[in-house]
Amino acid sequence: MTPHLRSTALTIRATNNVATRLSTALAAALLLAACAAPALKPPQIDVPGAFKEAPAPLPGPLVAADGTRWTVGQPAEAQPRGQWWRAFKDPELDQLIVDASSANANLAVAAARVKQARAIAGIFNADRMPQVTAGLGGQRGRAAPLSLGLPQGAQVAPGTVYQASLSASYEVDLFGRVAGNLNAATADAEASEATYRSVLLALQADVAQTWFRLRATDAELATLTRTVALREQGVHVTQRRYDLGDIGEFDLVRAKTELATARAEAIGLQRQRTNNEHALALLLGRPAFAFTPKVQPLDDIAALPSIPAGLPSALLERRPDIVAAQRAMVASNERIGVARSAMFPALSLNGGAGGQAGSLADVFAWSSRSWLLGALMSVPLIDGGRNQANIARSEAVLEESVASYRQSVLVAFAEVEDQLAGLRILAGQAEQIDSAVMAARRAADLAQKLYAAGRSSYLDLLDAQRNLAGIERSAVQLRGHRATGTVALIRALGGGWGDDAM
Repeated sequence: MTPHLRSTALTIRATNNVATRLSTALAAALLLAACAAPALKPPQIDVPGAFKEAPAPLPGPLVAADGTRWTVGQPAEAQPRGQWWRAFKDPELDQLIVDASSANANLAVAAARVKQARAIAGIFNADRMPQVTAGLGGQRGRAAPLSLGLPQGAQVAPGTVYQASLSASYEVDLFGRVAGNLNAATADAEASEATYRSVLLALQADVAQTWFRLRATDAELATLTRTVALREQGVHVTQRRYDLGDIGEFDLVRAKTELATARAEAIGLQRQRTNNEHALALLLGRPAFAFTPKVQPLDDIAALPSIPAGLPSALLERRPDIVAAQRAMVASNERIGVARSAMFPALSLNGGAGGQAGSLADVFAWSSRSWLLGALMSVPLIDGGRNQANIARSEAVLEESVASYRQSVLVAFAEVEDQLAGLRILAGQAEQIDSAVMAARRAADLAQKLYAAGRSSYLDLLDAQRNLAGIERSAVQLRGHRATGTVALIRALGGGWGDDAM
């Protein structure tokens, strides 16, 4: 062959080698792309610049009327939660939440699920490392003569065999099956942690709301107790006037009726207080019979903090239930890649070494050694469509998790708007009810004086007193609604961040 032809042949061979390598690399890249998890595309959700029911937020940390600092920047979900309930300046509430956080059964269940999820992630993480096993043992037995090539009936002495072994195996993660399982399990663990935080926040809010309901009931009972005392005084005065012949029996019977009605309402409120006690005991992880909180009427709500709503976009990071839904979406997406990898070859590397001898001392002798090295490449050929169906199922699970995430975000926005609107409306009601209480007290005082002077009937007095009692009860109930509504807004916003970590 001439030098020119030789050079041409070498060039052709070199070109073919390069083309082969490029083709191999391209094929490998296509296979990897085919079985990898698809790029996760979060659902498109319209996030407003501000809540409809709240004024536009100011930049930087905001300070509420009570001095509580609320940050409306973009905090991370992993940041420690502040002790938001301390903004209510209620020592009893502080202790109740501490007790509930350490003894509530539902919170313990959520904590156990976090441990389970972390352990599962650890199991899949172990698949990334070689699996090494050591063994040492022995066995004694007698073989059949025919298996040794001896005639039937030949005498074969029993023997003892000792063996020691060390084996290792490793799956080469060619198409991301091991990494995909680990990523999915890690996302599941993060979702469990977010769910735990969601359960914790719900528990804290439930304790606070139940406590304020209990205090509001105590305030109602105090109002009814004053009403009963007033009715008893009225019956006493009416009875005396009846005995003197100043009034007829109708006024006396009417006064006794009003007294019995007020007493019945007070007894009914005792049932409501008992139910609140039992609900609070359950949240604290205590038996109902072992918990009796002291009477503490909710007479003043001046200590209620004013909660800035912040930015709607912050909910995507603040709300632990939204974070849990987002991590579940990530896990579902990773499992699509795992399902795809099942359609491609799997490569396992195996190795082992050991010894086998008739005595334990000779097992580790060099002459008793044995070893084995191997590799196994397996690929599915006919599976009846199982792998393709598994991919379709994984894609459907992702669709479900995406829809759940979107729903969680929409529910969060709606809950915040509901609580903001509720507090705004309750504040307007409070202004009107305060004016009504003052007017009703003045009317009852005038009616008492007119009746004592004989210038009005007892029905007018009863009507004024009944109106005052009803308005005072409405004012007490409104205080309770405002307290529980404030807690509900904090819960809807995902809790609070502060300098004091839980």
